[in-house]
Amino acid sequence: MQQRIATYSGAATLPDVLERILDKGVVIAGDISILIGSVELLTIRIRLLVASVDKAQEIGIDWWKTDPLLSPRARRLEDENRRLQERLDQLEGHGPPGPAPASSPSTKEESSTRPSRPRGNNGP
Repeated sequence: MQQRIATYSGAATLPDVLERILDKGVVIAGDISILIGSVELLTIRIRLLVASVDKAQEIGIDWWKTDPLLSPRARRLEDENRRLQERLDQLEGHGPPGPAPASSPSTKEESSTRPSRPRGNNGP
């Protein structure tokens, strides 16, 4: 049984080529090494994927969703993580004492369920 390979004999325009590349995706990979004698001074590994956002998500690439520079949600999560880490360090005695961060509704609920400590004459 013979297989037929589809060929295209017409001239392709730039939009046609870009559409095909973005639809299918293209991977360009290469290594560049600079050697003097047998001593490797520098190696550059290049891996480039050119594809549409839909194609990238289809193959499991979605780094732009979690990049703080590109995603407002990721920025908020990064800020929240930093504040929580600072608060944890403060509570464990690793950080300098300072004002408590602004409390969120969940923090107020947690603080209201904790038993209160008796206050002595030594301070608040």
